[in-house]
Amino acid sequence: MTALIDIELELITRATARFPDAVVRDELDNNLLAELPTIQIEQIPAGGEDGLKLSRMLVDINVYAGTRADAIGLARDVHDWVTRELRGSASSTAVIGRTGALALPATRPYENVALRRVGATYEVFCHPVS
Repeated sequence: MTALIDIELELITRATARFPDAVVRDELDNNLLAELPTIQIEQIPAGGEDGLKLSRMLVDINVYAGTRADAIGLARDVHDWVTRELRGSASSTAVIGRTGALALPATRPYENVALRRVGATYEVFCHPVS
Protein backbone atom coordinates (compact mmCIF):
# COMPACT_ATOMS: atom_id res chain seq x y z
CA MET A 1 0.00 0.00 0.00
CA THR A 2 1.23 3.48 -0.84
CA ALA A 3 2.46 5.46 2.16
CA LEU A 4 1.61 9.12 1.74
CA ILE A 5 3.86 12.02 2.58
CA ASP A 6 2.96 15.60 3.46
CA ILE A 7 4.12 17.06 0.14
CA GLU A 8 3.40 20.64 1.25
CA LEU A 9 5.65 20.31 4.29
CA GLU A 10 8.31 18.51 2.25
CA LEU A 11 8.42 21.19 -0.46
CA ILE A 12 8.10 24.11 1.96
CA THR A 13 11.06 22.81 3.96
CA ARG A 14 13.15 22.35 0.83
CA ALA A 15 12.09 25.66 -0.76
CA THR A 16 12.85 27.60 2.43
CA ALA A 17 16.44 26.38 2.23
CA ARG A 18 16.66 26.93 -1.55
CA PHE A 19 15.07 30.43 -1.59
CA PRO A 20 16.30 32.10 1.63
CA ASP A 21 15.21 35.60 0.50
CA ALA A 22 11.55 34.55 0.14
CA VAL A 23 8.87 33.63 2.63
CA VAL A 24 7.68 30.11 1.84
CA ARG A 25 4.32 28.93 3.19
CA ASP A 26 1.12 27.09 2.45
CA GLU A 27 -1.32 29.81 3.53
CA LEU A 28 -1.02 33.52 2.91
CA ASP A 29 -0.64 35.96 5.77
CA ASN A 30 -2.95 38.97 6.16
CA ASN A 31 0.13 41.17 5.91
CA LEU A 32 1.35 39.76 2.59
CA LEU A 33 2.73 43.10 1.36
CA ALA A 34 5.25 43.08 4.23
CA GLU A 35 6.43 39.57 3.31
CA LEU A 36 7.36 39.86 -0.34
CA PRO A 37 8.51 37.87 -2.12
CA THR A 38 6.36 34.97 -0.99
CA ILE A 39 6.18 31.47 -2.43
CA GLN A 40 2.92 29.66 -1.68
CA ILE A 41 2.88 25.87 -2.02
CA GLU A 42 -0.47 24.06 -1.91
CA GLN A 43 -1.32 20.47 -2.71
CA ILE A 44 -4.30 20.12 -5.04
CA PRO A 45 -6.82 17.45 -3.99
CA ALA A 46 -6.03 15.22 -6.96
CA GLY A 47 -3.31 12.88 -8.10
CA GLY A 48 -3.00 9.17 -7.68
CA GLU A 49 -0.84 6.22 -6.74
CA ASP A 50 0.53 3.08 -8.29
CA GLY A 51 -0.90 0.84 -5.55
CA LEU A 52 2.56 -0.17 -4.36
CA LYS A 53 4.61 2.76 -3.17
CA LEU A 54 4.66 5.68 -5.62
CA SER A 55 2.36 8.68 -5.25
CA ARG A 56 1.60 11.30 -7.89
CA MET A 57 0.98 14.60 -6.12
CA LEU A 58 -0.36 17.72 -7.82
CA VAL A 59 0.94 20.97 -6.38
CA ASP A 60 0.06 24.58 -7.13
CA ILE A 61 2.93 27.02 -6.56
CA ASN A 62 2.19 30.74 -6.59
CA VAL A 63 4.81 33.46 -6.35
CA TYR A 64 3.90 36.91 -5.03
CA ALA A 65 6.20 39.89 -5.59
CA GLY A 66 6.04 43.66 -5.77
CA THR A 67 6.48 43.83 -9.54
CA ARG A 68 5.52 41.66 -12.49
CA ALA A 69 9.17 41.26 -13.47
CA ASP A 70 10.15 40.11 -9.97
CA ALA A 71 7.25 37.65 -9.82
CA ILE A 72 8.05 36.21 -13.25
CA GLY A 73 11.76 35.94 -12.41
CA LEU A 74 11.16 34.11 -9.13
CA ALA A 75 8.52 31.86 -10.74
CA ARG A 76 11.09 30.91 -13.39
CA ASP A 77 13.60 30.05 -10.65
CA VAL A 78 10.98 27.97 -8.83
CA HIS A 79 10.09 26.22 -12.10
CA ASP A 80 13.74 25.30 -12.68
CA TRP A 81 14.02 24.10 -9.08
CA VAL A 82 10.96 21.84 -9.36
CA THR A 83 11.69 20.44 -12.81
CA ARG A 84 15.48 20.11 -12.54
CA GLU A 85 16.77 20.16 -8.96
CA LEU A 86 13.98 18.27 -7.19
CA ARG A 87 13.86 15.48 -9.77
CA GLY A 88 15.71 12.46 -8.42
CA SER A 89 16.41 14.06 -5.03
CA ALA A 90 15.89 12.71 -1.53
CA SER A 91 15.57 14.05 1.98
CA SER A 92 15.38 12.22 5.28
CA THR A 93 11.63 11.74 4.73
CA ALA A 94 10.93 11.54 0.99
CA VAL A 95 12.34 10.51 -2.36
CA ILE A 96 11.19 12.58 -5.30
CA GLY A 97 11.27 10.93 -8.70
CA ARG A 98 9.90 12.49 -11.84
CA THR A 99 8.56 16.05 -11.74
CA GLY A 100 6.89 18.15 -14.40
CA ALA A 101 4.76 21.18 -15.09
CA LEU A 102 1.10 20.62 -15.88
CA ALA A 103 0.58 24.37 -16.29
CA LEU A 104 3.61 26.56 -16.95
CA PRO A 105 4.21 29.72 -14.89
CA ALA A 106 1.84 32.49 -15.92
CA THR A 107 0.42 35.62 -14.38
CA ARG A 108 -2.68 34.99 -12.32
CA PRO A 109 -5.14 37.60 -11.15
CA TYR A 110 -4.98 38.85 -7.58
CA GLU A 111 -7.25 41.37 -5.89
CA ASN A 112 -4.42 43.50 -4.47
CA VAL A 113 -2.97 45.65 -7.25
CA ALA A 114 0.08 46.51 -5.11
CA LEU A 115 1.61 43.12 -5.91
CA ARG A 116 1.76 40.57 -8.70
CA ARG A 117 1.11 36.82 -8.70
CA VAL A 118 2.58 34.24 -11.05
CA GLY A 119 1.68 30.60 -10.62
CA ALA A 120 2.13 27.14 -12.06
CA THR A 121 0.83 23.64 -11.41
CA TYR A 122 3.25 20.74 -11.03
CA GLU A 123 3.11 16.98 -10.68
CA VAL A 124 5.55 15.37 -8.28
CA PHE A 125 6.06 11.61 -8.16
CA CYS A 126 7.38 10.61 -4.75
CA HIS A 127 7.49 8.04 -1.98
CA PRO A 128 8.55 8.00 1.65
CA VAL A 129 12.10 7.00 2.51
CA SER A 130 12.02 3.33 3.42
